[in-house]
Amino acid sequence: MAVSVTAAAVALSLSGCGSLSFIGRSQAQDIAEMNVTSPELREGKPLPSEYSCGSDQGSPPLRWSSQPLPGAKSIAIVVDSHTSAKSAVHWVLYDIPATTTELGPNAAADPPEGTGQARVTSGRVGYEPPCEKDASYRFTVYTLNGKVGLAAGSPLPAVLKKIAEQTIARGRLTAVYIQ
Repeated sequence: MAVSVTAAAVALSLSGCGSLSFIGRSQAQDIAEMNVTSPELREGKPLPSEYSCGSDQGSPPLRWSSQPLPGAKSIAIVVDSHTSAKSAVHWVLYDIPATTTELGPNAAADPPEGTGQARVTSGRVGYEPPCEKDASYRFTVYTLNGKVGLAAGSPLPAVLKKIAEQTIARGRLTAVYIQ
């Protein structure tokens, strides 16, 4: 498990992305900003327990917007967590059509057609509900200038590397702790 996260961080560091986050600002190009919201989550507020391992609600609904980007070909979502002791990736959904601007609740259970979900830190494919009560949970949406194009269930480092290489816009909503 730790090897996968470490491998992902190393792969992204080598690809020019920031080393302190799974996917950061590329040094090769400017990344446009996106606005990420949710009817269930609030920036800097606790993650509702129904989206944690204490419930079977699944992934929370998300919405995003940005200025029109002519090079946009797909969207990717990465949900990760951080504590002082460890980091984990809980969900990666990719190859979402570029015209999509929101996902409803539990989209991981019924993802949009043509999308893929990576194998996350736990080894599971799909949304792995978080359990760490005192972590920060980042829901990051990326606009890509291409498709990831990897099979569903692909290894996390390979998928994150493709996302990092193609990111043209990024936005994030961060929840702290679990309610």
